[in-house]
Amino acid sequence: MVPFSVLDLSPIVDGSDASQALRNTLDLARHAERWGYRRYWLAEHHNMPGVASAATSVVIGYVAGGTSTIRVGAGGIMLPNHAPLVIAEQFGTLEALYRGRIDLGLGRAPGTDQLTAGALRRTLAGDADSFPQDVLELMGYFRPAEPGQRVQAVPGAGLNVPVWILGSSLFGAQLAAALGLPYAFASHFAPAQMMQAIELYRSRFRPSEQLAHPHLMLGINVFAADTDEEARRLMSSLQQAFVNLRRGRPGPLQPPVDGYESQLTALDRAGLDQALSCSVIGSPETVRCGLQDFLARTGADELMVTSQIFDHAARLRSYEITAQAREALAQVEQSASAK
Repeated sequence: MVPFSVLDLSPIVDGSDASQALRNTLDLARHAERWGYRRYWLAEHHNMPGVASAATSVVIGYVAGGTSTIRVGAGGIMLPNHAPLVIAEQFGTLEALYRGRIDLGLGRAPGTDQLTAGALRRTLAGDADSFPQDVLELMGYFRPAEPGQRVQAVPGAGLNVPVWILGSSLFGAQLAAALGLPYAFASHFAPAQMMQAIELYRSRFRPSEQLAHPHLMLGINVFAADTDEEARRLMSSLQQAFVNLRRGRPGPLQPPVDGYESQLTALDRAGLDQALSCSVIGSPETVRCGLQDFLARTGADELMVTSQIFDHAARLRSYEITAQAREALAQVEQSASAK
């Protein structure tokens, strides 16, 4: 059965702080490990009052140190913000500490606004354009050091940390295919080119030392609760976050609002319908059917589940229901195979 994984932005909710958000992240990771999720990924965002995972490699170490078997990684590191050697050293250190459990997903977006990107990098000249070369340089640091090599990642050299390409357009699909790397598409917030990217990645994939066959991960929002009505209510926190971000007013994750969509303009509703079309919202049975349909439509090799839910207990329950839905789908698949 297709593995499920977790994407966590360590949400800072209204009335709380980053310390509590990070404690919630570790608690969710421990639950996800018990429920059978394969990976736990954290994302790099900057100058976002509702996201506590800006220092992504630090949070990965915190989560990996508090768990024992689940893979932990970046979904992703925004490489133009960093020198490749710095990331090689950070993730080489993580791999040295937590052998066989670290993933490195790479993106070429800034993960923030242009002003903040300038504060991070000091210059924006050519950074995004050099992304393919930076990926190759970074991967080189994870290979065994060669005689006479003057710059090495220590730790890092010889550790072969798995590298993923992340993207929300056809560019990332082409690069992942050309380099023979696993590809994660951000369909949970930018689904417009999803089907094109899937076809392009699979049709152009070239086997590599890391990967013999294409491996496609798709992001999906899941809001699961005991009833369809409660699940739709929980989703209103994410809807508020999207609307506020597009209006230039990002902030902490807000509590759910009954009938939130009815308060929106037609333009805001259309924007939400487009951005969040890859979402499954509802009761356990609704979620099971929705996930089954999404897998059948896309043929994904792995799902990266994200659930931006205000109440931590409700977020845990959503991921538990999702894990149970996966088990139900696996049983159906096993029964079909046995016939």
